[in-house]
Amino acid sequence: MNLNSSLFNNNKNRLSRILHEDTDASKQISQELINLLPTGKLQPIVIVCIGTDRSTGDSLGPLVGTLLSEKAENSSSSFHVYGTLDDPIHAMNLQEKLNEIKKLHANAFIVGIDACLGKMKSVGIVQIGQGPVKPGAGVNKDLPSVGNAHITGIVNVSGFMEFMVLQNTRLNLVLKMAKTIAEGIYEAQNLYPIKPSITPFTWSFKQEKTL
Repeated sequence: MNLNSSLFNNNKNRLSRILHEDTDASKQISQELINLLPTGKLQPIVIVCIGTDRSTGDSLGPLVGTLLSEKAENSSSSFHVYGTLDDPIHAMNLQEKLNEIKKLHANAFIVGIDACLGKMKSVGIVQIGQGPVKPGAGVNKDLPSVGNAHITGIVNVSGFMEFMVLQNTRLNLVLKMAKTIAEGIYEAQNLYPIKPSITPFTWSFKQEKTL
């Protein structure tokens, strides 16, 4: 779980903010995500969903992972998804899971998904931007940063007794946000163009000589 958007918002990185209730929210998420993904490379895309179902507010990540995994069962998936309700990625196993992912997917482009606390007027906003997500920042935990890009959902208000705030976050809001984020990622997966960076090799018999 993150604290707020100030962890990512700087002049170098563009941060998009999308209200999860917008009629085209999932489409906006898919387009913003596609703009962040690498082009011209055969690079694995890995979605790392962080959080735990032991805390309502912090369950956004594993809910997104579960919804994506269920979609993948009914279609071919080009994105690799880690972190579900059944097998969550949280503070206790984060480094171990990241090590496993790096072994399985060399040179992967990782998108970190996590819940976030922010201002009252920002609750319900989905943030998408370059750079890693910093799990645990909102509750003063020192954990590894995750991702080349991030998607965070502001699920409640920061500033006071964050653990209690997360425990008392409405599941209805978190589930709606998770569905919107998962749909956006799924749409991005279907639209994402994979363009190999291999230059075609042309044989030239005039240049070839046998010795």
